[in-house]
Amino acid sequence: MTRRDEIECWLTDMDGVLVHENSPLPGAAELLQQWSDTGTPFLVLTNNSIFTPRDLSARLRASGLNVPEDRIWTSALATADFLRSQAPGGTAFVIGEVGLTTALHEAGFIMTETNPDYVVVGETRNYSFEAITKAIRLLLNGARFISTNPDATGPSADGPLPATGAIAALITKATGMEPYVVGKPNPMMFRSAMNKIGAHSENTAMIGDRMDTDIIAGIEAGLHTILVMTGISDEAEVSRYPFRPDEILSGVHELVAQEPIESDAI
Repeated sequence: MTRRDEIECWLTDMDGVLVHENSPLPGAAELLQQWSDTGTPFLVLTNNSIFTPRDLSARLRASGLNVPEDRIWTSALATADFLRSQAPGGTAFVIGEVGLTTALHEAGFIMTETNPDYVVVGETRNYSFEAITKAIRLLLNGARFISTNPDATGPSADGPLPATGAIAALITKATGMEPYVVGKPNPMMFRSAMNKIGAHSENTAMIGDRMDTDIIAGIEAGLHTILVMTGISDEAEVSRYPFRPDEILSGVHELVAQEPIESDAI
């Protein structure tokens, strides 16, 4: 098993690990600064496919966290990366926001409603019955079904919102077709993230707050896994699963190195 002092590269979830709503969690700013100061390769991962990395970088900066946009890896980017490897220059009908459409455009994909290679479903705040109907008909006509992430609900100030997984389930019910889901807990998302920063599984760690996405995907990708208790997991939640993370910490502040004590010159 990899020891923490052997870790050279880091992947970390965002919500529940670095931020809660729009407030930074204790130690997050210091840990990011530590990685930056030491030249440690890292990526901040999120299953959210609504925003571009630039949007997310600005959102984090407003929360007091400095994460350059090239240090952010979303399920939209992972999906675009996967589709480029499968069908370079392909076509897609997309249900999603600018984070997903931008990622697919930059991967060389063409958006179309006419015989697309893929129907790609991502997060959106404005699901259209017309677009869902169109997706169902395109799939029944031979398009392949891709989803950015499996999350059935997402958070909002007023309570849970239906998310990608719920809309994909509606389409599955209507077509009998299951999507290939690229985001967590598919370890594919971690492998593409590691490729981006030139990391290898034997010296990379994953920090997350969810056993059912971050930790299981980290284990399946062969990473050193660290569960932090600042998100949705507690000890009762952890004990429900037949697998365990390598480490359980109260928060990322435990990963911040203590400053060495300098002795006075004689």
